[in-house]
Amino acid sequence: MTEPPQIYDVIIVGAGSAGCVLANRLSADPSRRVLVLEAGGQDDWIWFHIPVGYLFSIGNPRADWMFKTEPTAGLAGRSLAYPRGKVIGGSSAINAMIYMRGQAADYDGWRQRGLAGWGWDDVLPLFLDQEDHIAPPGPLHRSGGEWRVEHPRMRWDVLDAFAEAAALEGIPKVADFNGGDNFGCGYFQVNQKAGRRWSAAAGFLKPVLKRPNLKLETHAQVSRVIVENGRAVGVAWTKGGQSFEARTTGEVVLAAGAVATPKLLELSGIGDGARLQTLGIETQAHLPGVGENLQDHLQIRPYFGVTGVPTMNDLYASWWRRPLMALEYAVHRRGPMSMAPSQLGAFARSSPEHATPNVQFHVQPLSLDRFGEPLHAFPAVTISVCNLRPTSRGSIHAASPDADAAPVIQPNYLSTAEDERVAIDSMRLVRRIVAQAPLQKFQPREHRPGDQAQSDAELLTAARELGTTIFHPAGTAKMGLASDPTAVVDERLRVHGVAGLRVADASVMPTITSGNTNSPTMMIAEKAARMIIADD
Repeated sequence: MTEPPQIYDVIIVGAGSAGCVLANRLSADPSRRVLVLEAGGQDDWIWFHIPVGYLFSIGNPRADWMFKTEPTAGLAGRSLAYPRGKVIGGSSAINAMIYMRGQAADYDGWRQRGLAGWGWDDVLPLFLDQEDHIAPPGPLHRSGGEWRVEHPRMRWDVLDAFAEAAALEGIPKVADFNGGDNFGCGYFQVNQKAGRRWSAAAGFLKPVLKRPNLKLETHAQVSRVIVENGRAVGVAWTKGGQSFEARTTGEVVLAAGAVATPKLLELSGIGDGARLQTLGIETQAHLPGVGENLQDHLQIRPYFGVTGVPTMNDLYASWWRRPLMALEYAVHRRGPMSMAPSQLGAFARSSPEHATPNVQFHVQPLSLDRFGEPLHAFPAVTISVCNLRPTSRGSIHAASPDADAAPVIQPNYLSTAEDERVAIDSMRLVRRIVAQAPLQKFQPREHRPGDQAQSDAELLTAARELGTTIFHPAGTAKMGLASDPTAVVDERLRVHGVAGLRVADASVMPTITSGNTNSPTMMIAEKAARMIIADD
């Protein structure tokens, strides 16, 4: 170490979506000294703030940790890029900006596992307290919070046609997906403010950085939680080639995300004892569930060429339209540069036996082979569909004792018969919607997977070839009762067997929520902050 440890009341590891909320809430008491350690940098790049910047951020090492999965049998042996935000605000600085709570049944399911205080009626007030919604206040939305929610600032004829077609297929038009039952089709609400991305850093962290009791360190790579006599007493971290320690009189809170948190737990000696032994790490707490239970929404991305309707592909390809788009955004904060990657959404049942919608559509007036690559040269629409409640389970583990080494990510997509069935049924549902008259007027041509895929076996092969992450890893430090041998934290997010240590990010989800996971993660952080304050 280059200097003596500094002492704090709370140490927060990670300034992503969860860490920004924790920093805001826990530093509100001026007597509580709070340290936030973020391995990424500041959000001082223009594409972190212009919504269309996701096209340039994902897959860029300035903004993305550039993780890769292991080759996955369920995806025909493919390895996927696994984007995570490398900046304050975390993935909220590079994501789709979709404001989504999930379904009431998700949280009631957590409560039914014995996790008191996590039902829908318990968590809805937490969502509301954070919210600054553009709509008039009511039972489902509030204004005045830090988390800005607005309507998208442009519409597309091809997306409106999809909504009409979905209605004919029995998926009704809706104005709001956030009432607890998200069945229907409509434009997503987005985390933007006047046409600019509104990240967790913009809403929660940057407005309070002047508090004298709050310290933020960026480019700070935490190497381990220091555990002494069964208690977390601090963290070791590096920055610029120098080593540091910080100590706490209270708690260490891990908010590094579902990818980094399980790795850090293992580097700290918390995990499966046999696995830790192979890494040469002394076991502080034997918790075999660390890094297990990985869940993610696998999206299958069919795309269709269209005729007679504008899409982002042809607008961006036009040399004279690009400056007009830039001008429209500069003057009015509207137009294609203000748009999220997915403007229109839908929630539906892939087959009748599902009690609530089990698939989600992200419909995009564009197409590309993968994010980070160029748009196609022809007008097209992508109708991405994902399984909201996969039964496949993967894992994320430390690859070595080196904190700088990337974790081993094995998502095990499409490893169960149920997930295979949902993939097949959801692709057939896409085709039934496209076959309806409102979309047929644009002469859709299926490029991928293509008309040659017709049988269940052919569609499953196509799903394995087309499937990719929709960037929602969760569950790798799951919340559960002490009687559950795979649980990592209890209902108050305290790590089993280690005092003074909590986890407050998407890794604690016992089951993934039925929709985009960013705002649920921030709700978890809100609840964690209140519990930390109550237990202080």
